[in-house]
Amino acid sequence: MLVSREVELYITVQNPPWLQFENIWFCNGYRYGPTYSLKLQILCVILAKKNVNGNISQVKVNKVMNETTDKYFGLAKNIESPKGKLGVLLPGMGAVSSTLIAGVLLVNAGYSQPIGSVTQMSRIRLGKRDNPQYPFIKDFVPLSSLNDLVFGGWDIYDDNCYQAALTCGVIDKQELEPIRKQLEEIKPWSAVFDPAFVKNLSGPNVKTAPDKMQLAEMLMQDMENFKKQHGLDRLVMCWCGSTEVYQDNMGHEAFQSIEGFEKALKGNLAIIPPSMIYAYAAIKMGVPFANGSPNQTVDHPAMVELALKHKVAIAGKDFKTGQTLMKTIVAPGLKARMLGLEGWFSSNILGNRDGEVLDDPDSFRSKEVSKGSVLESILQDDLYPELYGDYYHKIRIEYYPPRGDAKEGWDNIDIKGWLGQKMQLKINFLCRDSILAAPVVLDLVLFLDLANRAGMRGIQEWLSFYFKSPQCRPDLQPVNSLFDQDEKMRNTLRILMGEQVIDHSGLDYYEPKG
Repeated sequence: MLVSREVELYITVQNPPWLQFENIWFCNGYRYGPTYSLKLQILCVILAKKNVNGNISQVKVNKVMNETTDKYFGLAKNIESPKGKLGVLLPGMGAVSSTLIAGVLLVNAGYSQPIGSVTQMSRIRLGKRDNPQYPFIKDFVPLSSLNDLVFGGWDIYDDNCYQAALTCGVIDKQELEPIRKQLEEIKPWSAVFDPAFVKNLSGPNVKTAPDKMQLAEMLMQDMENFKKQHGLDRLVMCWCGSTEVYQDNMGHEAFQSIEGFEKALKGNLAIIPPSMIYAYAAIKMGVPFANGSPNQTVDHPAMVELALKHKVAIAGKDFKTGQTLMKTIVAPGLKARMLGLEGWFSSNILGNRDGEVLDDPDSFRSKEVSKGSVLESILQDDLYPELYGDYYHKIRIEYYPPRGDAKEGWDNIDIKGWLGQKMQLKINFLCRDSILAAPVVLDLVLFLDLANRAGMRGIQEWLSFYFKSPQCRPDLQPVNSLFDQDEKMRNTLRILMGEQVIDHSGLDYYEPKG
């Protein structure tokens, strides 16, 4: 039985039947965002009052809210408007970054569509199934416009964005021609780089300083200059750089507190990788940060504490693009049907810069840990030992230059069904690494900016949808099923906007009323 209460709102009539209360508009029992075409059905009784001229001047709305709505009512956010320009900071201006930038410019110029971007292409259901509304997500929540994005970043190579895009070969030269001039104007700043963490790359465009704290300060100055040069209102940073070597030293005191980390930066501690210097600089500047690699960049107490202190949203890690995307789709299906697993062999070939970096065993170890944790969290072998207690899981990534950014992944899956009878599932995914990653970066940039304007800080687990190894509170297990992640993200957006969550039970459509 639903427990209801009434919330009284007083709203002023603009042009009947349109009504306005603060920044919320009402028409015929529906609620709209001021500029976002938000359409949310509310249960209300309207008691009109007339002024001396006999016209409706004020309306009292008794908004009936059930216990499901009440549970999350206090979590709705007063989100700042996304006015002005948003600066997008990209450490690593290679294939992913150049593909993202070129794509946004092409979309803005009307040459293409943002296919693959949930923020731009997906709709979200509001209300009941017998009277649903389906606004675009970009119209439902106040996101920055693609026309308001300004790109900048760092790289160890000094090629401008057009040159980088040609070198990476993800987008054809002919397709880049209409935006060539804009791409040529985007030149990378000198990067923070340490060959001890990325062994198979080297480049001339590198910062030097006596210690790592001064390197962080140089990054902050780059951000400040970028913001002033382009008249930017806000910034977001998304790590698109290389996978660093695996670190098994995260228990070191430098990673346990802000004080310890800053002391280690000033002391030039060798175990602090470049990605952490970028993250530190961003958070200190109040800039939300997303980690697109398997690096443990913000996955430690010091950086989480820093993000909470400076009221900054963070998210990671490792963009979910090719083979792992398939795992988070297929594995939940097998588990839902209680089909057993005996083995899952995953192999990849790719020839881009990422593949070259992963050709180093220490860097590959970081990727292996990130990719390998997915099945374990989805299948829950501790709860289902008969089905998933003893499966074999193998991951291989091979650098193969002729393929460039065209990655090929093979999954050979041995499963068992009724009475233990064996079956096989084979997946051959010929994908484009950067084509899949670019819209992920775009969505993360827009959503993290939204989170920051909503006053959300620290770990943003609702963005797990975009990561291979989602960051969450240390005492919680990450959610890895793509379908659970999608529901988590959409319900979070509903809650932020004061909309009722959707649980898909459906009983209320069939049970007798009263």
